[in-house]
Amino acid sequence: MRDDSEAGRRWPAVKAGGQMDGSGQETPLSLLERVRTNDADAWRRLVELYRPLVLFWCARARVDPTDAEDVAQGVLVAATAGLDRFRHDRPGDTFRGWLRAITRNQVLLHVRRNRGRPQAVGGSDAWQNLQAVADPLAVENVDEQAEIGQLYRRAVEQVRGEFEERTWQAFWLTTIEGRLPDALVDVLGMTPAAIRQAKSRVLRRLKHEMGELIA
Repeated sequence: MRDDSEAGRRWPAVKAGGQMDGSGQETPLSLLERVRTNDADAWRRLVELYRPLVLFWCARARVDPTDAEDVAQGVLVAATAGLDRFRHDRPGDTFRGWLRAITRNQVLLHVRRNRGRPQAVGGSDAWQNLQAVADPLAVENVDEQAEIGQLYRRAVEQVRGEFEERTWQAFWLTTIEGRLPDALVDVLGMTPAAIRQAKSRVLRRLKHEMGELIA
């Protein structure tokens, strides 16, 4: 059984650089761009972001819980090694759909490797399950939609430390809880315009950091 710390050691830590924008300022690389540079911290954050969803897919394919962690580790390692093959320039391209296809392949490999083992995980039942979810862009069921909602929340939490608490609360109360800026003036001690501006700042940062990963 491998853990996240072992996975992290596969990737040497490097300094994440940036790109120059039109004003000559350095724009930090997104999380996905940093993973592509073999940044160990970016790899850890990607694991934190997507491991629970990969484990959900494994459970849906009826992988035994005792093996699911290893399968999930294989999925994330395979995805990181194959990032050059991920495309986001065609309608319907999503990182989640691409990763879901990799998960299906890894579960199939797991089933085949264990086919002759006593009480082997998967077998024909797992195969039938996999056929049912073969399309990585298929419509998610209710349980999967809930898992994806948790994925978005994890993505949001990963950028939380970059903002002052009041800015974060303005974003959270308006975007996550759906409250109107005018109703939060006394709660936050901010004008409606300042609340909207704070919300926009967090959303811009989230889009830059996580856009390719959660779109």
